[in-house]
Amino acid sequence: MIETFKQLLAKNEQLNKYDIGITIDEDRVATLTGEVDTWQQVVDIGHIAGGIKEIYSVVNNITVKGLEIPVPDYTKEIETARKIGVIHETDVLVIGAGVSGCSVARTMSKHSLRVAVVDMHDDVSMGASKANSGAIHPGHMAKAGTLKAKLNVKGNAMFTQLHEELGFDMKRRGGYGIGYDEEDKKVLEYIVKTAKLNGVPGCDFFPVDELLKLEPNIKGRPIIATHNTTMGTVEPYEVVIALANSAALNGVKFILGAQVYGIEILGDRDFTVITRKGLIRTKYIVNAAGVHADDVAEMVDDKFFTIHARRGTIPIFDKRIPYPYSTGIGTVSKTRNVESKGGGCGMTPEGNINSGPSATETPYKDDTATYKSDLDYAMRIAYSVVDYLKPSDVITYFTGVRAADYKEDFIIGMSKKVCGFVNVAAIQSPGFASSPAVAEMVEGIILDDCKAADIPVEDNPNYDPFLKPKANFRRLSHEEQDRLIQENPKYGHVICRCETITEGEILDVIHSPIVPTSVDAIKRRTRAGMGRCQGGFCQQKVVEILARELGKDWVEINLKDEGSNVLAAHNREEATTDEDA
Repeated sequence: MIETFKQLLAKNEQLNKYDIGITIDEDRVATLTGEVDTWQQVVDIGHIAGGIKEIYSVVNNITVKGLEIPVPDYTKEIETARKIGVIHETDVLVIGAGVSGCSVARTMSKHSLRVAVVDMHDDVSMGASKANSGAIHPGHMAKAGTLKAKLNVKGNAMFTQLHEELGFDMKRRGGYGIGYDEEDKKVLEYIVKTAKLNGVPGCDFFPVDELLKLEPNIKGRPIIATHNTTMGTVEPYEVVIALANSAALNGVKFILGAQVYGIEILGDRDFTVITRKGLIRTKYIVNAAGVHADDVAEMVDDKFFTIHARRGTIPIFDKRIPYPYSTGIGTVSKTRNVESKGGGCGMTPEGNINSGPSATETPYKDDTATYKSDLDYAMRIAYSVVDYLKPSDVITYFTGVRAADYKEDFIIGMSKKVCGFVNVAAIQSPGFASSPAVAEMVEGIILDDCKAADIPVEDNPNYDPFLKPKANFRRLSHEEQDRLIQENPKYGHVICRCETITEGEILDVIHSPIVPTSVDAIKRRTRAGMGRCQGGFCQQKVVEILARELGKDWVEINLKDEGSNVLAAHNREEATTDEDA
């Protein structure tokens, strides 16, 4: 394996000038060392090692000349946490409240084990899970034979039941891929071949003439088309919030705003997790920490993989701009990252066109800024599908950071060195579509280990998979709206004019199992602030409602995490609120 790596590196004219060291341990984990000139070179060399079939995983310790990536020192924070002491004891602690973590937590709540979730942010779905296109991929783009491909196809099918149980919005419009030249044709032929190898149902070639009758707005004259019947779309944050609320109703404890600083191993299936809010004792740890999963693994001295962050930007367009197709239409990207599916342009369940994401490697795992180059890439994809879009039609944009490893596959399993520590790592696209299957796999790992350790586990007799449907005032008929207002006049008070979101809806989510405490948390749950003005008119009212319902002062209300106060201080003490007037 070492010789193979050296030969491959020697053949690369851009990289062979660097002195790169490699060691491989008994578990076939490759560790790379050396210094290069750019971060992209770090990633490229990591992929050379990861592309060797016999290598199990890659730890990439190559550095970049002149680039310092700060390593945080949590010594003081750990001392403070120890003084606070044990705040919670559980059987299973999930680190990370994204789609993987919340899926695992809800699935594990079917059993008698105590389950808790800890996250550094003040709400669930604050990482990559909220900052993606919401595509429920069929499995046609995942490399055949990978764990990613297997769980993608299975998870896609499981989303139908999940949608029925949790009530989040999902559209299975299907999707078509189109090609205009021989190069495109080769790509689409490879995709169909991969889909068949992966067992993707309903993916095959489609007659171009029939497609043009169904979708007459397609540009030009494609020479080839493919059809994916199981392609779906969701509002991603809505799914995670529903999973979390369902988990909480079934007994899962959520400890938010509690960054993990360290982990003590006291024995087999015996841990103390040190967090910002204090210590948590647990038998099992599920490492679903996204881009920081390798950092969490390092806390138990079992870092056998490296996560390299891949930034992606997505613009959202005004609802008044119509999507010209009845289903998803995708062209073959000519500029995509070799390790990325290339992004696409489609319509969200709410009716907004979105495009992207881009795919840019970054040394900074929490770099969610939007850069012009990333936005330009996403806009080019949009123009290739909907040619009448304009930059002025963009109402917002956001950036997420994918958690990729150098094998470009999921890492799911019990640690070989630390009994009770389960990795759910390197979950990048199509991780969202795969999440129900990921959770089921983790459930099996933990239950099998409990059985081997004679830990009794029974079914949770009170488990309820269903969530109570929420009121979507804007989607009701006038008669239904009138009835709702008669039951509660707060539904007649429109807070967000762009999206027609009422005070009654905001009050409903404030009193849900996972309590939203910030303006953005309300935005994700109700869409208040997601319209054309992006909260320009309704944000003040949302701050007022949050302060009133949570018993806080206006200046204590955050935009998102702690410290992002919307208002810095009182400047008009004589001013009165509506209640005082």
